[in-house]
Amino acid sequence: MSYMDGAVPSIPAKFKSEKSYHHHHHRFLRWHHFSLPKLLTLSFFAAAILFAFFLISPHSSSTVLRSSPTTERRSLRTSSSAAWGGPEWEKHVRSSARIRRRPFGISVLVTGAAGFVGTHASIALRRRGDGVVGLDNFNNYYDPSLKRARQALLSKSGVFLVEGDINDALLLSKLFDLVTFTHVLHLAAQAGVRYAMVNPGSYVRSNVAGLVSILEAARSATSQPAIVWASSSSVYGLNTQVPFSESHRTDRPASLYAASKKAGEEIAHVYNHIYGLSITGLRFFTVYGPWGRPDMAYFFFTRDILAGKPITIFEGSDGATIARDFTYIDDIVQGCLASLDTAQKSTGSGGTKQGPAQLRVFNLGNTSPVPVVELVAILERHLKMKAKRKVVKMPRNGDVQFTHANTSLAKKELGYHPTTNLQTGLKKFVKWYLTYYAPPSRSYLNKKGRGGSSTSS
Repeated sequence: MSYMDGAVPSIPAKFKSEKSYHHHHHRFLRWHHFSLPKLLTLSFFAAAILFAFFLISPHSSSTVLRSSPTTERRSLRTSSSAAWGGPEWEKHVRSSARIRRRPFGISVLVTGAAGFVGTHASIALRRRGDGVVGLDNFNNYYDPSLKRARQALLSKSGVFLVEGDINDALLLSKLFDLVTFTHVLHLAAQAGVRYAMVNPGSYVRSNVAGLVSILEAARSATSQPAIVWASSSSVYGLNTQVPFSESHRTDRPASLYAASKKAGEEIAHVYNHIYGLSITGLRFFTVYGPWGRPDMAYFFFTRDILAGKPITIFEGSDGATIARDFTYIDDIVQGCLASLDTAQKSTGSGGTKQGPAQLRVFNLGNTSPVPVVELVAILERHLKMKAKRKVVKMPRNGDVQFTHANTSLAKKELGYHPTTNLQTGLKKFVKWYLTYYAPPSRSYLNKKGRGGSSTSS
């Protein structure tokens, strides 16, 4: 979550009490005893659902894009060459979904498969013999060429990646018709925090409407898959209890990104309760490593240090240290696979619930918060260059001062045990970065067209 990931402030909804009607005085008494936090949560949830269905309705999208000349400028572009269907395409999908690990293999639809976590998780699943079909729309939130490079890795590993959008109901229906997926690993999302100040609608389309779209396809399947999806440590928001535990309150988001993920957790509860979908939410804590996202601080700090540019380091009020629970990608993948392996079957069929289904939420973190200034010092050692530091007060943009994961529940239920410290993880990241962006034949400063488009502020 975070400053590390380019964050977003939320605008908490203010609860407006209903006017009491003279013939319904007893209703006022019921509302009076209903706790404010619950009302806030339900109000946000209802608003998010309505907005989600507005955004995915066939008539709304064109209307929205025509309504303002700035909307199109702020909209994310997706792959213009995306096309699906036909005998050859179907053959690729079925082949990629085929399970090679018997008798315990699984067949997984991985959304956001060209993303950072999606690529690593898909390759890990394929490597152990599971069937994997990827889905990604290759939007330009950051330079799609990095996603295309990840796609090449997937192809080498035997993973077929479908180019398409999670809000495309026809595409999802076709995929579920072609393959009886046992699981869905739903990682597609609009990431980052500060970007919501520019394009707030993208968070609702991807993180709320997109999740609903995936859950609708899953609950309608004849054989419902189990769902594992990426929530976020951002849901802890303004919580001051540390370390963050799954039982802590999550009704005070500090960013729109956090609010959209909190809405997702509420939506997951609804689909579990009504349709019997087995659902596991994973609250990731500041994931980093090779093939990472260019909008993350460790990534653009590396870029700017190499380029001799100043880097902006935030500090809290009264000079308080900003710290993050940095979690290495291999540890996150370990948690994802363990969640898939321990997910119970959904209990519904064709949209009808047959009995209670599993509903879980886990923190996946490293459990050892590190100050951002120490992150910079480690990068300086690995890059053998000094950073030009510019220290400023943390703005009100959705960032929080610290994150710290309590992973005892994941350890107990999943056998989750992170093993990579920040020193080791950043060494691996820097090695990858220098290989990818600055091979011996070409200098870093002359190489263009790869990497992030975000700034270091």
